[in-house]
Amino acid sequence: MESFDASRTLHWAHGSLTVQRLGAMLAPVRFDLSDGRSAQPMHIPPWADENLPPDLPPILRGLRGEWPCIPFGADEPQTLSADWQASMGQSSPLPPNAPPHGESSNCVWDWVCVDDKRLVLNLSYPDGHPIASVEREIVPDPSAPAIDCVLRVMPRTDCHLPIGLHPTFALPTTIGAARISTSKANSIRSYPGSLEPGADIFPADALFDDLHGAPAHSGGQIDASRLPFEAPGEDLLQLVGLQEGYAAVDNHQANYRVTLTWNAEHFPSLLIWFSNRGRKHEPWNGRHAALGLEPICSAFDLGAGIASADNPIARQGTPTSHSFQASKVFETRYHIAASSLV
Repeated sequence: MESFDASRTLHWAHGSLTVQRLGAMLAPVRFDLSDGRSAQPMHIPPWADENLPPDLPPILRGLRGEWPCIPFGADEPQTLSADWQASMGQSSPLPPNAPPHGESSNCVWDWVCVDDKRLVLNLSYPDGHPIASVEREIVPDPSAPAIDCVLRVMPRTDCHLPIGLHPTFALPTTIGAARISTSKANSIRSYPGSLEPGADIFPADALFDDLHGAPAHSGGQIDASRLPFEAPGEDLLQLVGLQEGYAAVDNHQANYRVTLTWNAEHFPSLLIWFSNRGRKHEPWNGRHAALGLEPICSAFDLGAGIASADNPIARQGTPTSHSFQASKVFETRYHIAASSLV
C-alpha cells in the first residue's frame, strides 16, 4: 500500500502538475508561459518537508495547492457576533467529530485513472455519512498553460451541506506586490468573530462593498486587494453574491497572472483567506503567508449546522448550502490558468 503522500505527476506541452493522494491536493504546478518563463502559483507551506507532530490533522500535515472540501468548514464551538447567534442552534447533519473541511480534505483518495492526459481519483465516505463518495478529475489543457478540474459528488441521502473549493496561492515576498481582482459581488462581509485571536485584520462582522477600501481592525481602511500586508494577521472575507465565477491574482514580483473561473450558480460566494504570518502556533510559527481564493456555497467556514440554518448571508438571498438529492450526482467544473503580465 502506498503512503498517504504518494503522488503522480503529469507533464504536458505547457507545464507539469502533481497530485497527491491525501486530499487529492494539486501542487506543485508549473505553468510554462508564452514569453519563455515559468510560473509556479500554487502554495506549498514552509513545513512541507518537516517532521510534524502526529496529532496534527491530515489537512495540515499535507497542506498544499488546491483541493475540494465536501463539506466545507467545521462544526466547532464559536463566539460570534449577535447577528449570527440565532444561526447557531441548528444541529449539524454531519456525524459527530467530522474532520475540518470534510473527509475529502483529510483522507487518502484512490487512483481511478492515471495516464498522460488526466488524473482521476475517488474517495468513499464512511457508512452513515450523507455523502457516499466524491470523484476528482484533473486534465491539463493541451493547448495552454491551464488546468481543467471536474468534481463529482454522489450523495447517499437527501441533505443540505456547505461545499467549496480551496485554491491556495503563493504570495510574493514584497509587500503589496500581489493584486486580487474578482467579479462584482453584491456585498463583502468580514468574519463574524475572531479567526485567530490577536491577529485580526478586519473588524468582526463588517459589511462593505469594495476590497480596496476595507475597514481595518485597528481603525481606518486597508486595501485588501494588495498583498502581502506589512503587519502580521489572519482573517477571512466573504464576497457574497458574485455575478460571475472569476478571480485572479497578479504577482508583480514574478510577473504573472493566475486566474480561476468556476460556476457561480454552484459556488455563489468567494471566501478570501488572508494568511499573513498571523498564526504563531505549530506548524504555522508566524511564517505562513498564502492567499486562499475559495469558491464556496457556505457561510464562511462555520460548518454545516450554521450554513444550513437561517444565517445572515442566506437571509441576504445568497445560498450557503447545497441541496443534494440521494443518488443524484452533482458535477461542477472549474479552470485554473496562468499568463504573463503585459
